[in-house]
Amino acid sequence: MSQTRFDEWMRHLTFDYWSTGQHKIDADAFMKKWAAGKAVLLDVRDEREAEFVALPFALHIPIDQLPDRLDEIPRDKLVATFCSGGDRANVAFAYLHAHGFDNVRIIRAGYTNLFQALMPGAIRALKQNQGR
Repeated sequence: MSQTRFDEWMRHLTFDYWSTGQHKIDADAFMKKWAAGKAVLLDVRDEREAEFVALPFALHIPIDQLPDRLDEIPRDKLVATFCSGGDRANVAFAYLHAHGFDNVRIIRAGYTNLFQALMPGAIRALKQNQGR
């Protein structure tokens, strides 16, 4: 993306954009899209963090490797950025937009929100709905 295109994208980030939460997605909504094959979780945590809490269903690209690994990220699916606290997910969100990814969101609330969506009952419901 050129600087001009990034500037134009930034100009659309008005109060209405931020106040409606268009840049974020709840974990439950993300998991439904993921189960349908329409989304990928981009985990931008460091490798040391991922050793302790692995997310094997996620695409793990540490934030410092993102510039060199953009070609690994699908452009035909929703990309939801994730990290433990939100800062890196926010940076990754902006970086991806700057590089032409239009369908990007940030998972709300880091671990807390995501782990609730990964509880056995939630996973069971997702699997049952896939069969329909």
